[in-house]
Amino acid sequence: MGNYVAVPHSDLPPETSQPAPPSRRRSRWAVAPATYILIAINCLWFVYMTARGVSFTSPTGEQLMHFGADNAGSVLYHGEWYRIFTAMFVHAGILHLSVNMWCLWNLGLLAEPLMSSLGVFAVYLLTGTAGNLLSNLVNWYSYHVSGDFPACVGASGAVFGIAGALIILLKSKRLPVPPDDLHKLRRSVIYFAAINLGLGFTISLTSRLTGISIDNMAHLGGVSCGLLFAMPMVPRLGSPRSDFQTRLRLAIGVVVGILILFTFYIHTVVR
Repeated sequence: MGNYVAVPHSDLPPETSQPAPPSRRRSRWAVAPATYILIAINCLWFVYMTARGVSFTSPTGEQLMHFGADNAGSVLYHGEWYRIFTAMFVHAGILHLSVNMWCLWNLGLLAEPLMSSLGVFAVYLLTGTAGNLLSNLVNWYSYHVSGDFPACVGASGAVFGIAGALIILLKSKRLPVPPDDLHKLRRSVIYFAAINLGLGFTISLTSRLTGISIDNMAHLGGVSCGLLFAMPMVPRLGSPRSDFQTRLRLAIGVVVGILILFTFYIHTVVR
């Protein structure tokens, strides 16, 4: 309420108004709790992994698998479907974690006011799942060439998913933001997605020389699912509350349904 004592109107000097309580600026936590919770989960899991003996800089595939990495063989042949979800919280070293969390922080702070905390949780989990499902399917097809099912980890598929959703939401004319500023924001997100997708495919072409492997299918699946997720939505800012909530529920329902169908398709193809 502010640190002042209200004075009755009759005791005020003429033409003197009562001081207004100072406005309180909302903390970043209050603006984007889901973003910080997701970052905390990723960081705490990494700390737990390293406390249990996992390498801080370059974990082995066996170490990553022990703590929830995704692997097409384990998922498709041994039924360990939980890895589709756990892998998006596992990281292959402190550099991998730092880059992904920096991207998640920047995109999450921009996304959460537009899609709410529930929306950020939903888009992270659903697009991360979509990316890992596509990665498993492609790895299964390429197994006959590579002869190996790699351990796949990281939040980058979900991060690309948030970027995909932003590309759609930032196009909305309902947002109370000057058009030029909105265009610049949207363009920067598109550049982020395009440059990092291109960089990922370029690194993959030179993986035999560099030893660096990028899960491009997780990125592609994540950003595609993010675009799909946001299509039925309107941004929370500038839209009626009931309209936003209805569209958000529709978006979650549509994507969940598509992911279930995609999972059945993968199961059918593999079996």
